[in-house]
Order: sequence, then structure tokens, then C-alpha cells
Amino acid sequence: MGKEKADTFQVACPDCGAMIVVDAATGLVVSHTSAPRKRMFEDLETAAKAMREQDERKESIFRQSVDAEKNKEDLFDKKFAEALRKAKDAPAGKPLRDFDLD
Repeated sequence: MGKEKADTFQVACPDCGAMIVVDAATGLVVSHTSAPRKRMFEDLETAAKAMREQDERKESIFRQSVDAEKNKEDLFDKKFAEALRKAKDAPAGKPLRDFDLD
């Protein structure tokens, strides 16, 4: 007879490199073989160096947030004084309502 079609076919995932076996008749995934995991670091020394750099970045961000908290009260005082000055300079009158604009 003629050539028979294969019951399944393999597809390589372009994103992760995994091998997926798909049933030709139904189009459903029959099996999945994960791609081998890539190593993040070549050796222990580079991993330790990366950890130290990450700790330094965390410490720097923490110090910046502490400084921002210390200055927050002064910033609020300045904003309040500016808003108070604007309120005193604004003309005293009846405020407009949305209903009045119709």
C-alpha cells in the first residue's frame, strides 16, 4: 500500500527548547520533555560575587528609603505652608459647584 502517516510528531518549543510530542489525529500533546536547565553561574566564586553585589544594592536602596523617611516631615511641612499661602492669596468668595455651571 502507500506510505502511512506517522501517528505522532515532535515539535521543539522555540522559547524554552523543550520537545513536545503531539498526536497527529487529535492534535493533543502526548508527552513533553523539558529542556536541560542552563547554569546561571560558571563557578561558586562568580555566584558569591553576584550575591555580594545584590546585597550591596539592597543596602543602598534601604539607605535611600531611610533618608526619604527622615526628610518626609520637612517635605510635608513645606507643602502645607505652600498650600496655606495659596489659600490665603485666593480670593474669598462663594465656591463654584458643578450644578452652578449648568
